[in-house]
Parts: sequence; C-alpha cells; structure tokens
Amino acid sequence: MSRPEIRITPPGPKAREVASKDSELIMQSFARWYPFVAKRGQGVWLEDVDGNKYLDFNSGIGVTNVGHAHPKVVKAIKEQAERLLHYSLTDFLYETPVQLAEKLVKITPGSFPKKVFYANSGAEAIEAAIKVARGHFRGTRPYIIAFAGSFHGRTMGALSLTASKPVQRRGFAPLVPGVVHVPYPYCYRCPFRQKYPDCNLWCVDYIEEWVLKKYVPPEEVAAIVFEPIAGEGGYIVPPPDFFKRLKELADKYGILLVDDEVQAGIGRTGKWFAIEHWGVEPDLVAIAKGIASGLPLGVLVGRKDVMDLPPGSHASTFGGNPVSCAAAIATLEVIEEERLLENAARVGEDAMRRLNELKEEVPAIGDVRGKGLMIGVELVKPDGSPNPELLKATLENAFKSGLLVIGAGVSTIRIAPPLIITKEEIDVGLEILSDSLKKALRTVG
Repeated sequence: MSRPEIRITPPGPKAREVASKDSELIMQSFARWYPFVAKRGQGVWLEDVDGNKYLDFNSGIGVTNVGHAHPKVVKAIKEQAERLLHYSLTDFLYETPVQLAEKLVKITPGSFPKKVFYANSGAEAIEAAIKVARGHFRGTRPYIIAFAGSFHGRTMGALSLTASKPVQRRGFAPLVPGVVHVPYPYCYRCPFRQKYPDCNLWCVDYIEEWVLKKYVPPEEVAAIVFEPIAGEGGYIVPPPDFFKRLKELADKYGILLVDDEVQAGIGRTGKWFAIEHWGVEPDLVAIAKGIASGLPLGVLVGRKDVMDLPPGSHASTFGGNPVSCAAAIATLEVIEEERLLENAARVGEDAMRRLNELKEEVPAIGDVRGKGLMIGVELVKPDGSPNPELLKATLENAFKSGLLVIGAGVSTIRIAPPLIITKEEIDVGLEILSDSLKKALRTVG
C-alpha cells in the first residue's frame, strides 16, 4: 500500500456494533480517542472491521516497533508456542529468558555487571524498580523522588509515581507513601517561569535546595525515577545538560537513578534507549511496550549489586513467559538486522524538519519536539495556552482520512509510527496530518 483506503466513512456499521458491545460489557475506565476497531495489521498498515485501511502513526502506544505481524516475530512466537506455553519462571527455569537477558545486559546503558527481572508490563517493571530500590537499602531509604508531568503506570505503586493527569489519581488515595514530586524540565512551559539556558537548570538545583535541604533527608531517598522523554505528559524533551546534572546530584547523595524507558526505549528515539542521547548511565532501567512486539512483557535491568532482593521477596507467575521472551529476542534481532535504529533517526529527523516548516506556516503549532520517531507537536490557542479542542478535532479528522494518530499531554499530537516506516510513508502521514489540522482550524480555531 502507498496510501490509506477509506471505503466506508469510519466508524462503519461493524465498528459501531463492536463499540456498542464494548461499552456494554467492558469497564470503560480508559479514554479512547476515536472508535477505531482493529481487525488485522501488516507493517505500518492496519485494517478495521469494515475494510478501511489506515497508516499507523501510533504503533499501539509505542509497542509494535518492528511493525505489525513481522514474519520473523510471528515465526518465533509460533515455534515457541508449539514447544511450551508456560511453566513459571518463579519456581523453575527456561532457556529463552536467559537468552534474552544475555542480550539485554549488553544493549542497556552501563558498563557495569547487570541482572534482569521479568514482569508482564511497564507498570509491573516500575513496581519492581520501587521494590528493588527500597529493598536494596533494607528499609533505610523510604523516599522516592518522581517528576510532576510524568507517567509510570496505573498500578498502585506506579500510580504513586505518576503525575501526568489528575484523572489518573482521582479517587485512589491514599497512595503509596514516601513519594515526593518535583517539576519536570518542560522548557516550553517552564513551571518556574524561566528560560533555558539562563535558568542554569534551576529545576535540578530546586531538588537539592528546596527538597533535600528543606524536608526530605537525602540519606533517606532511595531513588529518583524519571522518563528520559516525558511520554503521556506531552512528549517533552529535557534540555541538553539536565540528566548530567541530575546524575551528579544523585551520586552526591548515593541516590539511585531509575530510568523509565517503557515508551522511549527499544529504538524509539534512534538509540536502543533514549537516555543514551545524554550519555548518562542509570542504575535501573524499566522496559516494556516495544520489547516484545505486542506480547505482554516487562523487564527491569539494573546494576548487579543493586538487584539484590532476597529469594521470595519478589516474583511473577507469568513474568519471563517463554513465548513473550521468544518474541522479544526476535524483535531485537529484527531491529539490528534491518538497521531500524538508523532508520528511526533518519526518518525522524526528516519528519521534524517538515513539522517545523509547518509550524512556520500554522501559528496554532506552538512547539515541535522529539528525538527519532518519538515526536510531539503541541497545539496552542492564539494566546499560547494549550488547545485540547483543536487536538481532538485534528485527530478525528485524521482518523476519518485514514491516519491513526493520538495525543499526549493536554494538547500535543503524538507521532510514534513503527520504526520500519519509510520516508515516503511518513510523508503521506504528515500530509494527512497537515490537512487534518488545517481543517480542524476552520471549525475549532
């Protein structure tokens, strides 16, 4: 395919039928952007139940990094499923988790010895990170610092770190105690009303001067948990020296750095892990989403001397499932063999260029930011404030035109196609996105 094919204006009759039953039978605790009902996918293309074909700028929320139904991944899943589906890594052993771990300790940042823990999702990888960080200090460091504006998951421990949108936390208090939030380095809308670089990275100094020196003893802080690029918060990229300074602060007080790469990792930004762009080696790295091409798998990789929880203190019945691990091994091999890191960097750079050109033409685009194929386009009102109504209308127009793209933050278009996407395919998507935005401006303004 070279372009989307819309045969029936979506949502079509079959999609509406599924949506109606979904609403009746499934708890509606999630917010969907529009009623797309997926039937099959191949590469960067998806088909709905009514036969419409769409270009994918979403990758199932950053999951299908090597494209939908990649033959090598499908083959690995089939072969492993025929051999063994499950016997529980908690009490016994498999070959595939060991083989995957051998690969992960090589590609994750850090030249030190490492160990791996397997879970089922990004939220579970973060839960493991919380327990490892606190457990490593044997209860002497109960506090964890996280960033306002970041998303780390919806299970109770991960939710306690999450501070992306109030709806994610509303009604669930009390959450896990001991979590302290500080502002994320969002230069376009600096919470301190300063300008980089004149600010001299006050967002880091604030942690030391107003948190560690005022009310949270640094010797009682186990970890600082961060997203290298804030995902759900709006695809926000920190300024160049932020992580270097954060690392210096953490090292000064013996605090662990926990890098949440659930959305930004596995090649999304043109490197295996986004933190590599800043040359910082975290102590723990949480991985999920793109690791297994859609099969449930979460991973925590960390320094061997930190990953020292005693036997029986943490486990997961389904963590390290052999089918998921087989899919992950194949996924990593595809990224290497097809040079998808290079493709993500190259195609992403061209997309950023085109989007910045569109920004000059359309004042409603306030900011274009990102790395590789993790790009955010923030939409604003004439006064510069966020424009969620324009975002909603733009995404709906794109959907009806055959482009699947969603939002992040308050009013940011989230562009995260499969890493296999070509320049020609992303040009088609950006053309549709541009037309959809301009059409939305005529109705929403």
